[in-house]
Amino acid sequence: MSRIVIVEDDRYLREELLHTFEKAGYDAAAPASFETVEAEIAALRPDLVVLDVNLPGKSGYDLCRSLKAKSSFPILILTARDTLADELTALGLGADDFLAKPCHPDRLLARAARLLQTWQRLRSLLSAGPLTLDTDTYKLTWRGRVLLLPETEGKILRFLMERCPDTVGRGELFSAVWGTDEFVDENILQVNMSRLRKNLAGIGLGDAVKNIRGKGYILEVADL
Repeated sequence: MSRIVIVEDDRYLREELLHTFEKAGYDAAAPASFETVEAEIAALRPDLVVLDVNLPGKSGYDLCRSLKAKSSFPILILTARDTLADELTALGLGADDFLAKPCHPDRLLARAARLLQTWQRLRSLLSAGPLTLDTDTYKLTWRGRVLLLPETEGKILRFLMERCPDTVGRGELFSAVWGTDEFVDENILQVNMSRLRKNLAGIGLGDAVKNIRGKGYILEVADL
């Protein structure tokens, strides 16, 4: 269930928006205080933020800029400030959509659903340099070449890409891929790593995964 965070200082409108999203099947929430609003938004782990511009303390524009610099979720500006200049300012600060109040609930829900669908597709694509991995299918793309990896190999590569350019320890890989670093045969990692390297070599990436003695593995993509 997607979580929608409502940042609106008008109590009655905030309750109305929460009810609108909850009735549509979303998990809707709102920060309890505007003094710590940014930290509270982060703690709520939203999939989408619906943000007013006229807020006590930090303005919605400033909050939008700050959230976009630190987080990865869409922001929909919902405000009574309805001029073209307001819209361009919001979009220029990183907002993903802009709606003027009053707004029909169906229009708001449709825009929210579109943003969530778009960002869900983006979240399934992981990039490291010239490599792109679809984390739903483990399809790897590199300079026009495509490789479909088995699930275990795909999980290993995904973790290496997420941590790139850092070295990943064996224990970390065990936990990320098999859910634990206890009672896992060391050979299972070596076997799957060998298979991954062999498959990568088939599209010219045989040297991409390196073993750092005594430390673990690293994905090097800078010179690919």
